[in-house]
Amino acid sequence: MAAALQLLSCVARAPLRPLLWGGPVARLASGMAVAEQARQLFESAVGAVLPGPMLHRALSLDPGGRQLKVRDRSFQLQQNLYLVGFGKAVLGMAAAAEELLGQHLVQGVISVPKGIRAALEHAGKQEMLLKPHSRVQVFEGAEGNLPDRDALRAALAIQQLAEGLTADDLLLVLISGGGSALLPAPIPPVTLEEKQTLTKLLAARGATIQELNTIRKALSQLKGGGLAQAAYPAQVVSLILSDVVGDPVEVIASGPTVASAHNVQDCLHILNRYGLRAALPRSVKTVLARADSDPHGPHTCGHVLNVIIGSNALALAEAQRQAEVLGYRAVVLSAAIQGDVKSVAQFYGLLAQVAGTHLTPSIAGASVEEDAKLHELAAELQIPDLQLEEALEAMGGAGGPVCLLAGGEPTVQLQGSGKGGRNQELALRVGAELRRWPLRHIDVLFLSGGTDGQDGPTEAAGAWVMPELASQAAAEGLDMDTFLAHNDSHTFFCRLQGRTHLLHTGLTGTNVMDIHLLFLRPR
Repeated sequence: MAAALQLLSCVARAPLRPLLWGGPVARLASGMAVAEQARQLFESAVGAVLPGPMLHRALSLDPGGRQLKVRDRSFQLQQNLYLVGFGKAVLGMAAAAEELLGQHLVQGVISVPKGIRAALEHAGKQEMLLKPHSRVQVFEGAEGNLPDRDALRAALAIQQLAEGLTADDLLLVLISGGGSALLPAPIPPVTLEEKQTLTKLLAARGATIQELNTIRKALSQLKGGGLAQAAYPAQVVSLILSDVVGDPVEVIASGPTVASAHNVQDCLHILNRYGLRAALPRSVKTVLARADSDPHGPHTCGHVLNVIIGSNALALAEAQRQAEVLGYRAVVLSAAIQGDVKSVAQFYGLLAQVAGTHLTPSIAGASVEEDAKLHELAAELQIPDLQLEEALEAMGGAGGPVCLLAGGEPTVQLQGSGKGGRNQELALRVGAELRRWPLRHIDVLFLSGGTDGQDGPTEAAGAWVMPELASQAAAEGLDMDTFLAHNDSHTFFCRLQGRTHLLHTGLTGTNVMDIHLLFLRPR
């Protein structure tokens, strides 16, 4: 990330002015400059959701140090503050929290991915590491993002801390993506292996993520509000970094501080649907029967304050502000882009064509057919709160460069054994789409990047493309369609023009899914 920031600092020292893209050579030079602007906007989006800034926005101590303020709520401090956390970004969150809270923090336990401390140290992220003699105990586990014995030990240590709290105590819970695998605590007599086997069987038979979470929560001591219940009667404040479309607190890390809305009958309905009820281990049947006969019924979480402190929408808002500073008319399309990457790429390719006709109405009238196809694609993708009409209206009155921003998490259906990630795959597919449309009167650049800095099993965060991608690839003997057929986008971008189309940030220490940027400029 340091190299990327050094590169971007050059941009900061010499602010980029609105560019005239001109002829082919001028367009190439200006295109590279816009690519640097795209990188700058991506970095600003990530910077808005780094652990330090997020924690300092959410938490503050009063001048006397007697109260902790969380948004509009205040909590008394008197050697009664404890901390637990679990997730891929939680080490940096805990470091920022301990720096802010100082001696007020009595004790903490966090569960983080195996190898994360070494990775952050290697990336030069000292600010995301706990100081020597920290009061926070760190467990590393869930190798490969799968629950394991190390994560189970961490979960039990977190549970033990929570269960020892009193009504005078305050528990600060730090949650980020990956937290579910880092907090496995099956209800006895269910074993970790039995729970994993059941969820794998459900997944293999086509169960949705919501159905999987319903089963996980029913068999967990800590998910589905279990951690909040363990900490009762202490007050609980959860600070949540969302890596889920729509930011549903009951889904992120399987909602350990949110009461589950599901019951045993919901679980049995799911198990029946996938033909697994008869094959359940005796331990699972025992736990479900016990829950069904619980006279107290489902618990509530009235003693909990859940706060989303970082999200894709927050990251996009910061990138939008920076785009406007650079002279763009900037519009956020949606923070909930989902669906197959092929359909998402078609949407962006067609959007560039339709938007271009709105940007240059005197030159190219909008095609009714293309406009209808764009709206049809948008409907198929079922993107929540898509601001498509607002974006197209903004084009008509822009009179200059436009930046459309979006975020989310498309999915890739693997067909080959190539190397890549969903962001590089999306960028390459958008590049392939752009060659289909006659973009004679506008210049276009598209960037897709993962906010964690790692797109799939690669060292790149993503990539950027322009309509010239196909001709550039052909000039170097690269067949885009062959690489796409093998899901080999990373190899393609590594071989293209000295890797200049790759987006490199290094490990960022945060994750709010992906950022998509579409730049359009009339010639």
